[in-house]
Amino acid sequence: MAVNKEELKQKILEFATKKAAHKSKMYIKDLYKADPNAKPREVKNAANELVREGKLEFFSSGSTVMYGVPGFGKTTEEAFE
Repeated sequence: MAVNKEELKQKILEFATKKAAHKSKMYIKDLYKADPNAKPREVKNAANELVREGKLEFFSSGSTVMYGVPGFGKTTEEAFE
């Protein structure tokens, strides 16, 4: 059963914002917990759309990609200065 994409995006954003107080960067598998009924592909697509909208951001160490809420933690540029 497919989930509503806008509802899923809202759940992911709420989940990421709550977690950002303790953990500023999250793996995609962490975001799967935002909606256990959603398929992993649906979560990834919704998270990537949130990045394009500027509501989430990518953080890459070169070997892995993490997601974060803008304004929490270090940006990629700050981490590797």
